[in-house]
Amino acid sequence: MQNKRILFLTLYTFSLTGGIEKVCRALIKVFSELVAQKADDNLKFRALSMHDNDVDLRYIDQQNYQYFQGNKFNFGLKAITESLKSDTVIISHINLLVFGWAIKKLKPKIKIILLAHGIEVWKRLASWKTSFLNQHGIKIWAVSNYTAQQLSSTNGISLNQIEVLNNCLDPFFDIPKKFERPAHLLKFYNLNQNQPILLSVCRLSSTEQYKGYDKVIVAIKLLVDKFPDIKFILVGSGDEIEIIRVQQLIKKSGVERHVTIAGYVSSEELTNHFLLADVLVMPSTGEGFGITFIEAAACGCQSIAGNADGSTDALLNGKLGTLINPDSISELTNAIALAVLQKTKNYSKIQECCIEHFSFEQYKNKVYNLLK
Repeated sequence: MQNKRILFLTLYTFSLTGGIEKVCRALIKVFSELVAQKADDNLKFRALSMHDNDVDLRYIDQQNYQYFQGNKFNFGLKAITESLKSDTVIISHINLLVFGWAIKKLKPKIKIILLAHGIEVWKRLASWKTSFLNQHGIKIWAVSNYTAQQLSSTNGISLNQIEVLNNCLDPFFDIPKKFERPAHLLKFYNLNQNQPILLSVCRLSSTEQYKGYDKVIVAIKLLVDKFPDIKFILVGSGDEIEIIRVQQLIKKSGVERHVTIAGYVSSEELTNHFLLADVLVMPSTGEGFGITFIEAAACGCQSIAGNADGSTDALLNGKLGTLINPDSISELTNAIALAVLQKTKNYSKIQECCIEHFSFEQYKNKVYNLLK
């Protein structure tokens, strides 16, 4: 490995639980393990977080991680001083690119790598950002082929600068050995063993209404005659405005008995919810990758996803579920009906395929090879 002193700059890593934060945690764990395993002589790694107020020591030693609780000035000052001792700086989000620009000014030969996740780089970037990325040939690690293509076509970034690094399962994700519906959840939701159960796992956000749960609610209305005991469980925290809107949609659609807004579910219980469901249904139009899909697959749960965003990478172009036109209610309704009628028994096959492509060890090897 040529890049022996690596600095990682993040907005959040441990204080939030979204997809980008999961990517940051996985990458931090990769470098922590590479250092511990002495994958390369004298490899050193340090991470700085602008907004975090805590650290999970399962992922990184305290001495290699520093958080600044929103103090942008102190974060920026530390980022610059640490970069002067580094060979490579990895930037977790386009909103931190200004620090990459400053670091490159002070140390022109330093290598900068930008992580590209999804909607934050699909839109037209500020001209100074595209100029900086292009003029310096900044390397970009995109989480999906879709994100790579969107970033390139919208902002004129050469595909030669972009490497696709699919996301992975968290190293501490609880992968089940048995595929049985958890009795305690059947009791909690008042469900029976043979009942058709659909699941969505996402944040209910009034500013990001692209996950597709609205369409699932509409589809449920169309399916209740054929499947009178169908149940849709919507897992995830949300803002009050969006929760009220979704509740109103449920009532308007007349499916109150069939839809449950479960709210936040702990990571420990998330695996159990995947085991409970027949299928994860998230016909999103704005997924950069979709870590939830591979978490479901790791539990043997098939997925229904949109075919117009990064979900295609997460579903391995259909190997881990069904890809549909996310704007077509008829396609969604047919896909749900098929999944319910043909209750998959290929739990182990789905799990094995997922782990083969998206395990943490696979991810670690890819990162190591990208840095060679």
